[in-house]
Amino acid sequence: MGEISHVVSCLEVPNMAVMARAASLRGFADLVDELGGDGRGMLARFGIEPGAVESEDALVTAESMGWLLEVAAAEFRCLDFGLRLAARQDGSEFGPLSVAVLHSATVGEALECLCRYLHIQHTGIVLEIVPDPEGDSGVVGIHLGDPAEAVGFAQGIDHGAGILHLLLWRTQNGDYGLRGVQLPHPPLAEVARYLEYFGVEPSFGRATTVLRVPLDLLDRPVLGSDRTVRAIAVDYLTRNFPQLNRAMSARVRTSIESLALTATIGTVAERLSVHQRTLQRTLAAEGTSFSRILDETRRDVAYRLLCETDLSMARITALIGMQEQSALTRAARRWFGVPPQQVRFAHKAFRGVPEAAPLAQG
Repeated sequence: MGEISHVVSCLEVPNMAVMARAASLRGFADLVDELGGDGRGMLARFGIEPGAVESEDALVTAESMGWLLEVAAAEFRCLDFGLRLAARQDGSEFGPLSVAVLHSATVGEALECLCRYLHIQHTGIVLEIVPDPEGDSGVVGIHLGDPAEAVGFAQGIDHGAGILHLLLWRTQNGDYGLRGVQLPHPPLAEVARYLEYFGVEPSFGRATTVLRVPLDLLDRPVLGSDRTVRAIAVDYLTRNFPQLNRAMSARVRTSIESLALTATIGTVAERLSVHQRTLQRTLAAEGTSFSRILDETRRDVAYRLLCETDLSMARITALIGMQEQSALTRAARRWFGVPPQQVRFAHKAFRGVPEAAPLAQG
């Protein structure tokens, strides 16, 4: 019994797990209460101290946050839970990052700031400006790369897209000309609900999350901005979070997940439009390597599949991009100190799996 307790303590938060600020869940408890539940109690069920949500510094695993939103939506039959949560948040959840963004001179500068510092809010999310996926002239895409895409946390994806939409809306104090929304999952609620929220009907089942906006939006001024306020906020971010500026590492991890963990450094470099040697040098400067990120990504996904699904070992082996089940066994011993079956047993024996948590499909 003592040995298994030790295993569980080692497994609760794997090293280098994707982390997010608990403040991103502000409004969650009130929303659950309004739906007839116990919001603070539900946070505690997922190992999140209710007081942490009001903290500016508390972190939670992105996995815990993802399951929390999925289970809440299922338990309360609230299919638009992610959008509802986004709609009731005012930007304070981002702290000084929100201040820097909303006091930028232009929307382009605001997005550049968000791209640079978003890792402070969520270490796995990447934001980038990309060519319009529909190929329309005068339109660009704002790509929101989220690890939730790889693990099927669709409510989390809606929440993130909803927040980005409202942030852009606030830069213009209203309509900013959204041309389209692409989401990587089927509609969770009635399509009319998405139309009501975004003002356009999304395209579902796409490769990733993209908001399509007019190219000239990037040059439009952010209404009500103050350069002095922005300078103070950016100075604070630069001085307090330089060690977290791992933009390329986060982009590589997102690319690996979107390529179903079968990625090579060549395929990732091509996806990111950088030379392979440049990618290697950049990762080295950030204190890591492609092989290390690939290994860490496989470890985190394997941990989730072992603990939150009943998939066979053979299926998990395939899903994390390994050829032989024996390779999974060797990797689990290296990652967790025990075979994969014992990881699953320890998790279920001491933590349990929430009854409403959806199982991944095999």
